[in-house]
Amino acid sequence: MFLDIAWAMGPGQDAGAQGGGSMIQSFLPLILIFVIFYFLLIRPQQKKAKEHRQMLDNLKKGDKVVTSGGIYGVVEAVGTSTVTLKIAENVKVKFGKAYIATVRPASEED
Repeated sequence: MFLDIAWAMGPGQDAGAQGGGSMIQSFLPLILIFVIFYFLLIRPQQKKAKEHRQMLDNLKKGDKVVTSGGIYGVVEAVGTSTVTLKIAENVKVKFGKAYIATVRPASEED
């Protein structure tokens, strides 16, 4: 009598197929969240970092720049990791290249 109940409660023949499908279904939301994060957060951040790196590589003497601290200046010299800026008459300051935020248009006034 108890053996019949045990057989009735046991898994059916298609239980393996259902288990595999539910495993994929359980990971599908995680995969979708990762894809959304990639396209909304990671990819734009990588693109912006690449553009900033290219801007720093293309710095040359005479470029008008703004530092991340908000100092406006003109590039006097460019080293491998530093930039010398002229921020006033007879005032030159050396900055790390990474602290140059933007290059301003040449037509913009000080």
